[in-house]
Amino acid sequence: MRFIKYIFLVSALFCFFKSPAQQDTAKLHKTISRDTEAPVDSSKQRDIIDIIKRVFNRNTPTEGRKSRKLNFSIVPALGYSLSSGFAVDISANVAFYTGDPHLDNLSEMDAETVYDTRSQKILIVRSTIWGDANRFKLVTDMRWENYPLDTYGLGSAAPNAAIDHFNYMYIRTYATVFKKIVPDFYAGFGYNLDDHYNISESGNANGTLSDYQRLGGGTQSKSSGVNADLLFDNRHNPINPLNGGYASVFYRRNYQFLGSDNNWQELQFDLRRYFRLSPINNNVLAFWGISRFTSGNVPYFDLPATGSDTYNNGGRGYAEGRFRGKDMLYLESEYRFSITKNGLLGGVLFANGETFTGIQGNKFQKIAPAAGTGLRVKINKHSDTNVAIDYAFGLHSSNGFFVNLGEVF
Repeated sequence: MRFIKYIFLVSALFCFFKSPAQQDTAKLHKTISRDTEAPVDSSKQRDIIDIIKRVFNRNTPTEGRKSRKLNFSIVPALGYSLSSGFAVDISANVAFYTGDPHLDNLSEMDAETVYDTRSQKILIVRSTIWGDANRFKLVTDMRWENYPLDTYGLGSAAPNAAIDHFNYMYIRTYATVFKKIVPDFYAGFGYNLDDHYNISESGNANGTLSDYQRLGGGTQSKSSGVNADLLFDNRHNPINPLNGGYASVFYRRNYQFLGSDNNWQELQFDLRRYFRLSPINNNVLAFWGISRFTSGNVPYFDLPATGSDTYNNGGRGYAEGRFRGKDMLYLESEYRFSITKNGLLGGVLFANGETFTGIQGNKFQKIAPAAGTGLRVKINKHSDTNVAIDYAFGLHSSNGFFVNLGEVF
């Protein structure tokens, strides 16, 4: 099977994420000098809540605000994006520790609801919960979407003239439980359901046969299967990592006896590395790479695509689903820096590139690059949660704003 060769290629990269200081597992649990950051010292930090309190009550000392067991962040927004047009969006997350904050990783749950001028209606609830001193990890992703979407066929060379407008309903149910093997290394097993229904298609604007029809078309598609994961994660705070790394090997197998329309499989690698550039500030150089390979009769909307990662953050500079293919390679780098010493404001510079296979020959086509810059506003200093406001541009005059609660990766 062609997936095997990719496993050998990436397995060596796990060593890149494990520093020599982490080899002594006894020291790991006696100190917090992991290859990650310690819990955020918020005593000298400022966030939006501090500013609001100072504006409306100047006698309230911001230094006295303590961290709570549950740290909530809520952001209502009115904005514009390439994928949604003008949209009303409410994003919220809650961050908490299930045990000792000096030893346990930060758990989080987030929810998002969107309504926009393109009639997209979205409700998303996701969670990453650590338990039993980081021995277990539960990851879930639940969605309901009424989702009009423009696609352009398969491959990263797909022209704008091949735009094809779709409407569909979508239900997602993902859940994976991880068990620690050795410190920072985990094995997981879970279930995945992608159910697209009430699919309608306008057809290619240039009159050509759409790739959706070439792959079979239809008014519904369902993928139901199980997944196995190998995971390395030594980030103390996944909402805003200052150091450390994340590496995942994800294998999914869909079966007709579980309700899937077809038997098909996917192998995915997700690699992230964070370098804190100085101990006296929170300037970070971050890298993110994704590789996705599929085999079998994969439904069109389950194929790898721009922004098809868990948080739909990949490919800033392009609309979600702008590029799509049976296989995908993606790389992004970002420089994060402080603007104010109190942590209230920060900025980023970033660049990314993605390439997809086309329908003919299943070969990777040209790379679609994008780049941009952004502002970070601290909304909760205790969970170190920022509102990310980015502007990015790519090929074919593609450009726009992208808003996220928490760092993009």
